Amino acid sequence: MSQRGRLILMGTGPFAVPSFKQIAASGYEIALVVTRPMVVSKSRRGPPSSPVRDWAMSEGLDLIDPPSINDAAVIEDIRARNADLAVVCDYGQILSADALGAFRLGGLNLHGSLLPKYRGAAPVQWSVLNGDPISGVSVLHMTPRLDGGPIVASAETEILAHETSGDLEVRLSNLGVAPTLEAIEKVLAWDGKSTLGKPQDSTLVSKAPRLQKDDGAIDWGQSASEIDCHVRGMQPWPVAFTYFKPRLDKPEIRLAVLTIRITDEPCDDRHSGEIRMDNGLFVATADRWVEVTQLQPAGKKPMSGQEFSRGHRPPEGSRLYSL
Repeated sequence: MSQRGRLILMGTGPFAVPSFKQIAASGYEIALVVTRPMVVSKSRRGPPSSPVRDWAMSEGLDLIDPPSINDAAVIEDIRARNADLAVVCDYGQILSADALGAFRLGGLNLHGSLLPKYRGAAPVQWSVLNGDPISGVSVLHMTPRLDGGPIVASAETEILAHETSGDLEVRLSNLGVAPTLEAIEKVLAWDGKSTLGKPQDSTLVSKAPRLQKDDGAIDWGQSASEIDCHVRGMQPWPVAFTYFKPRLDKPEIRLAVLTIRITDEPCDDRHSGEIRMDNGLFVATADRWVEVTQLQPAGKKPMSGQEFSRGHRPPEGSRLYSL
């Protein structure tokens, strides 16, 4: 057995991979990798990728993918591995008290926010959507309460001006490597009795629920900066969208809005969503005009706002809107 500690890693998505790779390279014994089952898909693209599964298989690690981590037989299998600690990140299932009890020292969870802010499934997206200046990662000692355990290690970073949720998530996944290793060392050295980490302040808790497709709808009645946060926060999924009616006798077109630019031009008495095509697609918001610099009409390839404006000459006063 490794003198550094015997671990079981639990994860599915890409956020976990940088930390898991470094754990493996740091001399810890990995007794098992647990990931979610493959999703059955009828799409020509096949099932979505499972980065943790792919990594574990490439490393020849023992891998299981139970439908429920809390099944009694699965817990017994894990208990038989005699692991010191679970390290959980981007897994997709909540461990019960019995599952956590299968480990001598419980579990650690790498979470993509500065807890107790943004507990839940979409912390990175909500930090961008809300226009936060700072984001970060937290490594908590796990309890049966979702994201409720004490913080053992953390790190923070500035959210960049034009950063999407996807961009930030990649940066945070790498930022999380050092705090994860720090937390593992702290827990392995823990006597099981003394205070471990910093308790979360329950008065500062906020939620980060999983996003739905309809959350992408743009409200052009918001300020330009709020819409900018919305567009960036919805990348890469579910993607911000709006509707455009080229003529009264034509059906509306769904437009995925991929990038915008906030101008210095005030909207004056314009109605929110009103458009102007002046070598580009400009939209009135609650305070300033924004330029839609890249968009994708339904069923077509992405294009610039300039390309879109050259192909459309809508009636005066036309607007972008949500259904």
